[in-house]
Amino acid sequence: MASVARRPILCRDINRFSLLEVGFKVRSGAGKRRVSIPNIITLGRIMLVPIIVWAIVSSQMEVAFAVFLIAGISDAVDGFLAKRFNMTSELGALLDPLADKALLVSIYLSLGIWGDIPRWIVILVVSRDIMIVTAVIVSWLFDKPVEMRPSKVSKLNTAAQVAYAALVLAALAFGFKPSPYDIVLMGLVTVFTLSSVSLYLVEWLRHMSTIEAK
Repeated sequence: MASVARRPILCRDINRFSLLEVGFKVRSGAGKRRVSIPNIITLGRIMLVPIIVWAIVSSQMEVAFAVFLIAGISDAVDGFLAKRFNMTSELGALLDPLADKALLVSIYLSLGIWGDIPRWIVILVVSRDIMIVTAVIVSWLFDKPVEMRPSKVSKLNTAAQVAYAALVLAALAFGFKPSPYDIVLMGLVTVFTLSSVSLYLVEWLRHMSTIEAK
């Protein structure tokens, strides 16, 4: 029987905001790592990021909206395959939220730079992720990795961000006025973003307060 070696690597889970030790099983002599179909689909979704950014900055809004739909469908498909055929993996748990965050942040930045959405909401959305990633890095430096599951507020925040981005892209692609729905969604994004980052920072401070003074 071929021997099995494990190489632990330290990864950041963007949505769960935890540091996970991911074990890759490598069979000696095989020279290849198995990548599941859901993970391949997720990698494909990450590769859509530069395409949708190009479409937005080139004013190809129909293309941007189509790519956004493809990304959303691929997210649903890889999730279904992973659960239905037991293809879940720790690598997938890392890649899936990474792909979602990369897509959303890229869309918000692109739309904000071109003035299609208020820049203050772009700053709010991006600052939230920066603060959380910074907190994760600090906890890692103190050898106190944070392990938290995404809260309901965090999931609602992601849903609101996706809905707002979809509405703006659709309005730009098909030439209709998104009001008053865009105002409602902006309000939801604001409330859920502030709530989710506040809850996370409270939990993070509680976690870090357990560090013993030397």
